[in-house]
Amino acid sequence: MKAWIAHESGKRALGEVPEGITLEVYDGKGDYPSDPSTVDFWVPGFLSAQGTTDRLADMTALSVVQLLTAGVDAWTSKVADSVTLCSARGVHTASTSEWVLTAMLTSLRGFDHFVRSQQNAQWEPRVTTSLARKKVLIVGAGDIGKAIAARVSVFGAEPILVARSARDGVHSVDELPTLLPDADVVVMVLPLTNDTRGMVDAAFLARLKDGALFINAARGPVVVTDALLAELKSERITAAADVTDPEPLPQDHPLWEAPGLLLTPHVGGALDDMVPTAYEFVGGQLRRFARDEPLENVISGDY
Repeated sequence: MKAWIAHESGKRALGEVPEGITLEVYDGKGDYPSDPSTVDFWVPGFLSAQGTTDRLADMTALSVVQLLTAGVDAWTSKVADSVTLCSARGVHTASTSEWVLTAMLTSLRGFDHFVRSQQNAQWEPRVTTSLARKKVLIVGAGDIGKAIAARVSVFGAEPILVARSARDGVHSVDELPTLLPDADVVVMVLPLTNDTRGMVDAAFLARLKDGALFINAARGPVVVTDALLAELKSERITAAADVTDPEPLPQDHPLWEAPGLLLTPHVGGALDDMVPTAYEFVGGQLRRFARDEPLENVISGDY
């Protein structure tokens, strides 16, 4: 059997490679290291979708695509039914939930304002608000959503989880029209699917209370960009986003100058230990594959 991984440095974190598996590095660019028609297990690079999925046509013997991301939206329609697609759910839970908490505190406490004041050598105190006693609506109740809920609880906030369907302690997305007006902070961490694309439209945003903070840590197309821009320009709400539509954001895009927006360039999972953490999980998957055991994080349908 043959496995391709995207990072040379990932080899060290894989752990024991099962006997009988040939391991090669292919970052999705340039010439193949060997015949792609003999690859059984492929690990594409982080956020590598556009153009990379074209390589699937050459991998005629492929059994598994193991992604290094939790999001699978760019791959679900490209991977053949005969190929098992697996996400890296759980690998980025801590890093993404930390990004959300950082964005939340930065926005609520006005640190983005104070950084700009420091850059301009201006002493500009202002009254801000606390995360304590806030109602934080978290749309997406998977690993990351639950981790965010645990973190905001420590700060004395009230997390409210929302998912596709209701269950114990989790509301249904059908309840959003009644939940949104009461939320102080709304966090999007759900996957991009046909159902969630454009979910955050003008009607969704209009239900937010004045002064609410909207945070997108999901995927850019979950939000209708023009609708968010209109709300930000009205200065009725504020926002933080790690993802945009389009992405990367062109230099002349109006989001750069939108009032009340904290923007980061899709770095929620970009930590110095990202590669070893991801490949520890990949190593376990590779050993399960070699033993013909069930794989973890197998994607069925959109996610």
